[in-house]
Amino acid sequence: MAAQKIALVTGAGTGVGRAVSLALLREGYAVVLTGRRKDKLEEVAREANGPTLVVPADVADPASVKALFAKTKETYGRLDLLFNNAGIGAPAMPIDQVPLDKWQAVVATNLTGVFLCTQEAIKIMKAQNPRGGRIINNGSISAHAPRPGSAAYTATKHAVTGLTKQTALDCRPYQICCGQIDIGNAVTPLTERMVQGDGVLQPDGRKMIEPRMAAEDVGRAVVYMAGLPLDTNVLFMTVMANLMPFVGRG
Repeated sequence: MAAQKIALVTGAGTGVGRAVSLALLREGYAVVLTGRRKDKLEEVAREANGPTLVVPADVADPASVKALFAKTKETYGRLDLLFNNAGIGAPAMPIDQVPLDKWQAVVATNLTGVFLCTQEAIKIMKAQNPRGGRIINNGSISAHAPRPGSAAYTATKHAVTGLTKQTALDCRPYQICCGQIDIGNAVTPLTERMVQGDGVLQPDGRKMIEPRMAAEDVGRAVVYMAGLPLDTNVLFMTVMANLMPFVGRG
């Protein structure tokens, strides 16, 4: 019988992180659930049909990240999958009006947090036996094209793309794969604004309601990426609501 695989999901308490965690649990993984809100993580753990470890952590805090991965290694002895999902946004505003503290907060979570977690995961994956593992980064449609007034979020998501490529390149000798899933309009608390009132601002100045897709479908996509052998990698996958205004000029 194959040994149980261990996954760690950041931002696991709500939205995409919750959906991916539950999908991995259904697939037979043990899942380390991490995020800043212990109550939300515990809700997912109660809902889960499988082994979980709840470890509250802030990916923007280096000491918190080190403690998270140390606890994971102490509990399970290895790590097979890291899903770098935790992320935040900022209120939409013109680029020249973005306060420095808002910019730094988004960069700290969306980019530096991914970097810190990736470093710690690699350290475990390189040293374990059998060696190797997989890192999947949550990029976003914003890693391809910006929304109006989203300078900090868009910049970090474009940067995650570069980090994904660099991680995939540098980790080849260690049987560590790195890929990215770019998600468009999954049904989560962060996209509620897209279906409220007049919807969200478009590049031509209009506002419109945007279609969304089930977060569970993102979970299925991550399970597919995670289930590949380590001699195969999905470098980039885009999963999106088919009717959202992304492809083309709309």
